Amino acid sequence: MNTNERREAMPKTLGLIGSGMIGSSVARLAVAAGLEVVLSNSRGPETLADLVADLGGSARAATPAEAARAADLVVAAIPLNAYKDLPADALAGKTVLDTANYYPQRDGHLAELDSGELTSSALIQRHLAGSHVVKALNNITPHQLVSLARPAGAPDRSALPIAADDAEANTEATRLLDILGYDTVNIGALAASWRSEPNTPVYVQPYLGETPPMNVEAFFRWTLQTPGIVVPAAQVDELVRTAVRQPAGETLLPSDD
Repeated sequence: MNTNERREAMPKTLGLIGSGMIGSSVARLAVAAGLEVVLSNSRGPETLADLVADLGGSARAATPAEAARAADLVVAAIPLNAYKDLPADALAGKTVLDTANYYPQRDGHLAELDSGELTSSALIQRHLAGSHVVKALNNITPHQLVSLARPAGAPDRSALPIAADDAEANTEATRLLDILGYDTVNIGALAASWRSEPNTPVYVQPYLGETPPMNVEAFFRWTLQTPGIVVPAAQVDELVRTAVRQPAGETLLPSDD
């Protein structure tokens, strides 16, 4: 199957590089939608045995390179500071959905991001020069990603923003998110992907509502107790349009401060 034929086809196999909270949530939605899922992480396939057993017969574990090669589409659900570990050769020709966000206190300061010269997804695209990167699934918390998913046409369906330099990759990502339970709002090229990053109006908060101040661990525990708030495409579009770019180097994880 050539690249154009692959992009016109419905995805059958989804590769996950990174199987933490977001990766596991994506995997659950994909299995529920009837996709085959190939999971991977940095620690080895054997560490994913419990998750694979929980997901059932449509899921299996592999190395990141094996997951990349087996998949029609790939979701990279890793911390930004691990982006150089993405297997560029195995991902060549693939569309890769990038869920990473830049948090300097976790990732270390990256001058090109702090200055605004690049967005985090553009940095990943440079590393994956032979792939087609799409910024997606980065602005919603793991539990809400699952709890807010709805079938196509549902009146209470939420939307997620996506950004890509490649139009066909954008179409592929839109198709995948539709299968997973979401409408999409195209916010432009990877250079515009800052509009869905931390400290922007569409980042996390709309899907949660009012959030009490707390540290990271308490925050994620709290998100497990709330079903989330529906954010339709028109609202996502408006939130994205009102975004004002802030210095990326000042981005903070949820904290007590």
